[in-house]
Amino acid sequence: MRPQLRTVGGIDRLTGSQDGPIAILLSVYNGEAHLNEQLDSFLAQTDQNWCLYWRDDGSCDASRAIMLSFQEHRGQGRCVEIATCPGNLGVASSYAVLLDAAPETAPVAFADQDDVWVPEKLAWARAALSGIAGPALYHARQYLTDDRLTVRGPSLTLRRDPDFRSALIQNCATGHTVLLNPQAAALIRSRQPPAGILHDWWSYVLVLGAGGRVVSDARCVSFYRQHRRNAVGVERSWLVRGLRALRRGPSAFMSLHAGLAARLGEPDCREILTHDARAFLERLAPVSQCGLWGRMRFLTGEAGFVRQRQAETWLFRLWFVLYGRTRPKS
Repeated sequence: MRPQLRTVGGIDRLTGSQDGPIAILLSVYNGEAHLNEQLDSFLAQTDQNWCLYWRDDGSCDASRAIMLSFQEHRGQGRCVEIATCPGNLGVASSYAVLLDAAPETAPVAFADQDDVWVPEKLAWARAALSGIAGPALYHARQYLTDDRLTVRGPSLTLRRDPDFRSALIQNCATGHTVLLNPQAAALIRSRQPPAGILHDWWSYVLVLGAGGRVVSDARCVSFYRQHRRNAVGVERSWLVRGLRALRRGPSAFMSLHAGLAARLGEPDCREILTHDARAFLERLAPVSQCGLWGRMRFLTGEAGFVRQRQAETWLFRLWFVLYGRTRPKS
């Protein structure tokens, strides 16, 4: 069966090969309960041309011991501990350290410690990005499961193609499904995200902003555990998602959005953005100083500034109009 793929955008400034070993990046933190199952799924990949780069983010359980055992016995020759910057850095900074350690010519796959990959995951991702010139990011759907990997259902399909404007208010690229080609990895490696923005969202918005390609696979490539220890989770029900958003309130979300837009406007990011992306940020920047009617007029004129689901879009628009003056997180 042919892959169900959608490709968005595209530039042809850089070239590179996708045939070398994929650098799998894995940050572990108190993950002993499920870590071996994830490692087993790496070994079960139909594409065995990979190397695992990992670091322990200050665990107080057996996570590092599990990883060292895997490195010595089952992952010999293609498992590398990154011991620079020891201690607890947090998710985004930990993956930044790993990305710095990965070879610059390698495609990069993000991994989470408590998920399980389907055997074809890396092969599908590599094939999807094969032949694409310039920065490109692959992402896919997941089977949503409970703590014991009992499948509750697949994650939702995309209703509209991602673009830069929508990426500023919603990340559609779940981290452990992402593969970056070397050109996309180079964009992320040299530019740190703002506070509160994780590596997957930052990769997604930066690739789109630079005019790169986002390839969306409708197949499920992983079993994604949903539990209280998730750094970020996914929920199928729009009602549950809405209730969670209301419970969190607008301040946290609008601060993240403001921080993301502000960071992209800084010189090192602005220099790689397309003309259209820069122009949108220039239109967006003064809106925080406008009153309610000014923010409403902005939304009326920016039809693409939306989320994947209509109900989520209307909630965002309400928050944008009422709380548009929220400052970025410091």
